[in-house]
Amino acid sequence: MNNSIYTRRDFLGTAAWTLTAGAAALYVPGAFAQQLQQTPRQTEGPFYPNKLPLDTDNDLLVVNDNITPAVGEITHLTGRVLDAKGQPVRNAVVEIWQCDVNGAYLHTADTNHKKYNFNFQGFGRFVTGSTGEYYFRTIKPVPYPGRTPHIHYAIKQGDKRMLTTQLYIKGFAGNERDGIWKGLGQKNSLVTTEFKPIKESKIGELSAHFEIVIGNTPEDPKQDQFRGGPPPRRG
Repeated sequence: MNNSIYTRRDFLGTAAWTLTAGAAALYVPGAFAQQLQQTPRQTEGPFYPNKLPLDTDNDLLVVNDNITPAVGEITHLTGRVLDAKGQPVRNAVVEIWQCDVNGAYLHTADTNHKKYNFNFQGFGRFVTGSTGEYYFRTIKPVPYPGRTPHIHYAIKQGDKRMLTTQLYIKGFAGNERDGIWKGLGQKNSLVTTEFKPIKESKIGELSAHFEIVIGNTPEDPKQDQFRGGPPPRRG
């Protein structure tokens, strides 16, 4: 994987690791392997971008060299990709995509697409390092009709997609009315995290941390009916 596409705002990643230094210091590879549960797979949904933006780095708030940032609650989203034994997965490609503050996706089939804020990148990628870490600067997800707030994830190794899932806000009332979240049962706790205020931030920034555990077997794309031609519904 060519890392050059992630270098334009790599300085953001350096600052972000201070948010997770404490958690990383407590990590001993493999020490709790028997306790690890694989992050549950969830639908891709219909709105994985059908035309990727020219800018696909890990800062979703600024598109290319635009001077106008996206609207929304700035969130520093961190985490690690681990295997089933608790070992960090290096050189995994982490992709995220989500709706903007208006509830619109970067996808032409979205019925809300006309309201899309094009200052929001809507999609980003990051290649994990030696400790399996990833970092994105994005916005706190918002609800829209039919769905509770969520961020879509895809984890790839080489040309294989290993996991497709979604991340949710801990304690958000709409979670209990969301069919996809409820369908996970007790496993929904594995994909739900807090979006916490950063005390040092003077502009109300948030931090969120999401650990991802992948299996050894790539996904079968036929299992997800929404890959290929998206149906006319929200995801």
